[in-house]
Amino acid sequence: MNQKDNFIKGFFKENPLFVTVLGTCPALAITKSLENAIGMGIAVFFVLVLSNLIISLLTINPKMKEFIKPVRIPVYIVVIATLVTIVEMVMHAYLPALFVSLGVFIPLIVVNCIILGRAEAFASDNKPVDSIIDGMGMALGYTMALMLISLVREILGSASITIWGDLALDITPVFTFIGIQPISMFLQPVGAFLTFGFILATLAAITNKKSAKLATEVKQS
Repeated sequence: MNQKDNFIKGFFKENPLFVTVLGTCPALAITKSLENAIGMGIAVFFVLVLSNLIISLLTINPKMKEFIKPVRIPVYIVVIATLVTIVEMVMHAYLPALFVSLGVFIPLIVVNCIILGRAEAFASDNKPVDSIIDGMGMALGYTMALMLISLVREILGSASITIWGDLALDITPVFTFIGIQPISMFLQPVGAFLTFGFILATLAAITNKKSAKLATEVKQS
């Protein structure tokens, strides 16, 4: 796998949320606004990229890799927890409103299956540069997925898009013109599950259609 494929696989082929369905708990809980999705995405990006790098550096030496193998999971968690603590402290100091909004889901990044999974499945067996690229692709793919869910939920639930802080887009006139009202249910947990389900169903339908078309072309050839 070249570096380009290593990077883009996190967007589509191995998207953490829409393909492997990892990290769904924060995805369903915090995607009430685009701002939350961006904030969580930045936090995951920082932790995932740096944890991949550090773990790759720890395991690049075969002797060191063999030495920590029996306790590799605790080692990975210590690395990830340290990075999450840094994110939490910085966010608490400089982005207090976002810190309160994301709440407990910031420290829960420590047990996010995406980060621990990439450490075990990729970073521990690959070079630092490849591990960084993998972390960037996976983190950006996850952020993209969070943003898509939050856009659907916020637009349908409140007829607005909270981009960051006071920067928001009010699309109430569009709803008024169409003659509909925002559906507050989409800002509730049930709305998160419905949105996630509809997106997964749409992606599955597209994938199945492409597979069927490819199969037909193979038969005709």
